[in-house]
Amino acid sequence: MSSTSSDAPEELRPPITETTFVATASGEDDPPTPVKGVRRLLWWILPSNFAIFLIWGAVPGVLLPEQVRVALGDEGKLANMVIISTIGAFVAMIAQPVAGQISDRTRSRFGRRAPWIVLGALAGALSLVGLAFANSLVGFIIAWSLVQITFNFAQGPLSAVLPDRVPIARRGTFATLSGIGLMIGALGGSVLGALFFHSIAVGYIVFAVFAVLVLLGFVLANPDHPSTNFASEPFSFVEFLKTFWVNPVKNPDFFWAFTGRLLLYTGYFGVIGYQLYILTDYLQVKQPETVIPLLGLISLVGVIIATAVSGPLSDKVGRRKPFVFGSSVVMGLALILPWVWPTLTSWMIMTFVIGLGFGMFQAVDTALMSQVLPSAKNFAKDLGVVNIAATLPQTLAPAVGGAIALSLGYWALFPIGIVLSILGAVCVWFIKATK
Repeated sequence: MSSTSSDAPEELRPPITETTFVATASGEDDPPTPVKGVRRLLWWILPSNFAIFLIWGAVPGVLLPEQVRVALGDEGKLANMVIISTIGAFVAMIAQPVAGQISDRTRSRFGRRAPWIVLGALAGALSLVGLAFANSLVGFIIAWSLVQITFNFAQGPLSAVLPDRVPIARRGTFATLSGIGLMIGALGGSVLGALFFHSIAVGYIVFAVFAVLVLLGFVLANPDHPSTNFASEPFSFVEFLKTFWVNPVKNPDFFWAFTGRLLLYTGYFGVIGYQLYILTDYLQVKQPETVIPLLGLISLVGVIIATAVSGPLSDKVGRRKPFVFGSSVVMGLALILPWVWPTLTSWMIMTFVIGLGFGMFQAVDTALMSQVLPSAKNFAKDLGVVNIAATLPQTLAPAVGGAIALSLGYWALFPIGIVLSILGAVCVWFIKATK
């Protein structure tokens, strides 16, 4: 497969076709050079992921649980959050592959991804503002589901930028910057979310406006190749349903990478997703809004250290699996502390250690997943399916974790998280396509 050269005169450049536009799933060829260069794309992915994950860090982890408690009462807060977050995560699980399928088939002079990144950001901002006015269980479910759907319509196509435009040799670095933006956003969201703990509506508006400005900036600063000359493919609903299934016999590497991520994320979100309520009800913290920013900063230090080192180092040594395996083990071991020593001090130590593990995982796992995608033509759809491994745990974890916490207590979340993390690490060693 050939790629276009940005140095050649325009009349001598080969036409951009469906086969020259995308990289192969096997990772043997590079995609065409980005219009404005790879360097600009590398630096813009960090603030773009930051803007989206700032919302995922602030809203479901801090602001929404407090909003639900205030509006619906303290007694049923855990059960109500289980219902709201489970339904919201379920629609998110569906939204990303749908967004990927639609963007794969989009034909415009702005490319396949840009229109949906912009529309998703705008619709997401409006949905987030609407969430500020929710005051009933049904209202929370509808508003939060809309936020999940719309912002996933921006996030899904944005995730396809890596295989669409980034050379194989730079994907570890790209994934590192993407992971830094993701984790700083998620952790920064918990810090900033705590600042709006008593003015939730204002926080929603601030996060909404910021996301729109940053994602619009990404699209304007990194224009994509037009997709108007791509061949149109007929849509089949049956074929679309099949995109939610990847045959583990035909694509064993993808299956093991998917399963490993699924298990790790389930263990992680089963615990971290209930941080606010764990702090107040399990660790007996009286003013969690004063502790959460400190926890976010502690985790951020661990994430930055691990992410900044792991991605470039994995590129240099040409290996992904040891980093992903090590991160899963580290995260599993970190959960032992608050289980056997339920104090705020142990939670702080766990926060730093699990930050190291999750930072390493985010820096390398995205690059690993890009090299085991089963399809060479539908990257956004495939990455949407990959992201089910991130969203499905958020569907399962609130329901399963909430049921466990309600019946056995918050302590039971930790041994389950440990087991799932270790099993996720084991899955990585079955991948054969990459080292």
